[in-house]
Amino acid sequence: MKIAVASDHGGLCLKEEIKGYLLSKGYEVVDFGTDSDKSVDYPAFGKAAAVAVSSGAADKGIICCGTGIGISMAANKVKGIRCAVVSDTFSAKMSRAHNDANMLSLGERVVGKGLALEIVDAWLATEFEGGRHENRVRQIMEIEGC
Repeated sequence: MKIAVASDHGGLCLKEEIKGYLLSKGYEVVDFGTDSDKSVDYPAFGKAAAVAVSSGAADKGIICCGTGIGISMAANKVKGIRCAVVSDTFSAKMSRAHNDANMLSLGERVVGKGLALEIVDAWLATEFEGGRHENRVRQIMEIEGC
């Protein structure tokens, strides 16, 4: 599985931790930056990872900023993206099982590295349940005209 990762300066350390963890688990990782703690604007990085996911160049995406909120808002503007901001493992599982989230957003200032890796594991291990949830996901996608 190929996973796109990206962050701004506020999520850089967490992104790097997640990237190393994913690589150690055998995932292919494509890093869309940033690679410095110099202040940058998160929309460009969220968009780059989201475009990779929406185009099929990556299977899923994991993005980080200080709270996870801003970068997720940028990613969710890309057609076909369902990016969930998550700070616990239950929400991570439900974002996949019920919402078929194809991107995960985490806040470096919100979750610690240990919890973040547990969230990543839970998110990647959970499959979309389909069934009654398919209609709801379809309705979400119709809002943007997918």
